[in-house]
Amino acid sequence: MYSVEEVADLLGLHVRTVRGYIRTGRLTAVRIGKQYRIAATDLEALTGRPPVEPAGGASVEVSSIVQIDGVDRRAADRLGTLVLAGVNTGESGRQLRVQVVHDEERSRMKIVILGGAAATADVLRLLDSVIDGDLLARKDDDG
Repeated sequence: MYSVEEVADLLGLHVRTVRGYIRTGRLTAVRIGKQYRIAATDLEALTGRPPVEPAGGASVEVSSIVQIDGVDRRAADRLGTLVLAGVNTGESGRQLRVQVVHDEERSRMKIVILGGAAATADVLRLLDSVIDGDLLARKDDDG
């Protein structure tokens, strides 16, 4: 069983964000006294990690948390759409699980990527290109 603080550390999130997940039902937790406890299976359900490892042969799964500071809601939506579209159009054998979270108060975006090493590396290269290319700072002509 994990504490809220431990889950926040593991996922690279703020403690308030994890508590918000619990309040909205996104993350299942049990209240023991004045504190919440999160089971490993519930944490795995949140991150999308499969509860059962595939049988036979070695497998590799990578988990990456990308934090991008100085991102407003509009840029976060654009970047999140780009990443999710790239992941969803990939080869079916290279499926990734991706979660995008934007903290408007801190102008911070986190992208959690779980999956194979090569596919994760492709997404990280895409993010690097977009961020280095300053596409997030570009203003749209329509608004």
